[in-house]
Amino acid sequence: MRPGEPMPPRKTNALGTEVERSFEAPARALEEGVELAVRGEKRLIGKKPFRLAEEYWANLGPGLVTGASDDDPSGIGTYSQAGAQYGFRLIWLSLFMYPFMSTVQEMCARIGLVSGRGLAANIRAHFPRRALYLATFLLFFANTLNIAADLGAMAASTRLLLPGAHLELLVIFFALISLLLQIFTTYARYAKLLKYLALALLSYVFVAFIVVHDWGQVFAHLIVPSLTFTKGEIFLVAAILGTTISPYLFFWQTSQEVEEGILHGETSIAKRRHDISPQGIGRMRVDVWSGMLVSEVIAFFIFAACAGTLFAAGNTHIATAAQAAAALKPFGELAYLVFALGIVGTGLLAIPVLAGSTAYAIAESLGWKYGLYRKLKQAYAFYGVIIISMAVGVIANFMHLDPIRGLIWAAVANGVIAPVILFFVVKLSGDRRVMGGYTNGALANAIGWLTVFLMGLSGVAAIVSLFW
Repeated sequence: MRPGEPMPPRKTNALGTEVERSFEAPARALEEGVELAVRGEKRLIGKKPFRLAEEYWANLGPGLVTGASDDDPSGIGTYSQAGAQYGFRLIWLSLFMYPFMSTVQEMCARIGLVSGRGLAANIRAHFPRRALYLATFLLFFANTLNIAADLGAMAASTRLLLPGAHLELLVIFFALISLLLQIFTTYARYAKLLKYLALALLSYVFVAFIVVHDWGQVFAHLIVPSLTFTKGEIFLVAAILGTTISPYLFFWQTSQEVEEGILHGETSIAKRRHDISPQGIGRMRVDVWSGMLVSEVIAFFIFAACAGTLFAAGNTHIATAAQAAAALKPFGELAYLVFALGIVGTGLLAIPVLAGSTAYAIAESLGWKYGLYRKLKQAYAFYGVIIISMAVGVIANFMHLDPIRGLIWAAVANGVIAPVILFFVVKLSGDRRVMGGYTNGALANAIGWLTVFLMGLSGVAAIVSLFW
């Protein structure tokens, strides 16, 4: 070590001894992992399955909510459209995308856990701010379009169940519910509510098992990719990538890891950084990979349900989630009802995540006070961004903007933002100055950079396909 060079950060490991994180030997890490595994096995011995399931559910949190919010009404509309137009041919994407989105979200969660602050705050501290400000503006644009589309889809789905309801009043109703929950509910109660709202996604599993009969064909297309490179298919694939690996998920995941730490008494950045442990990283990985698995499993079942019914019946002109629900009615009243209710449930989960991620990004970029754990009077600007996002989403519905055109532009905006933000995510999570001994492994790094390339390619394809 050269004179004047700062000491590498030190950390207390699971055995209670200090190690220099920047020079931790692989043998020590392996020994520590074996020790943790042995302890875990001992804890599992004699426990009943119900107790194990209860503990597993208790450990799920930000990762589950983030993964579940990925299947928002806009995403449901995209997957429904793919299934209706191309049958089972694109269902392989639900399997293909899983390792990419899981690796990226784990990087985001690890950045939040180890650094003790959100993604935008980390980018602001370590990179030039111009790129961050541009990305944040585009994020606000894309998220607001998504909020507008989601509110419209929830209102339209409710009208399928209550035909006499007024569309605009339903839009206002759902926007107000979301705002009241975010602003006037404690974070602990709000986080628990979001977690249970994720169960709404099970409705799509139920629908698929009601309407799909040829599961052999489904799994054959899941394993064997198929792509024809037509203009419509290329844009739809780009839209699927954009709705699956979305920039708003990166900001939300990182900030929610910080909020969870604050909820457990880690009220300062220094304390959050000090309290990080291998066990905490392990619990985070289980949470994140489980949440992303839920997201892709649900996408798979939405694909299957619409391909097995709408495509098979020649009903390929599906543009929104509400249209998909209505089109399912001839295939069974129960399937139609459950699909429509699922749209409302997933919207209640996803809209706060969309608005909240925008608020985190803008507040951290500009150095404002932020956090759902704060009261309104403690973070006026942070909550102001949430209110503005929701208000613009409501106004867009009153203007009767074409929801499909809105989603197209949101997909294009996400295609531009995603590679830029992903570049920051991979760089930060691989930087020892930020992450200490918790940097990316070689495989994670490779998957991260490949994801940057794929999302960049997807963004270019989406833009080119508009003028093709």
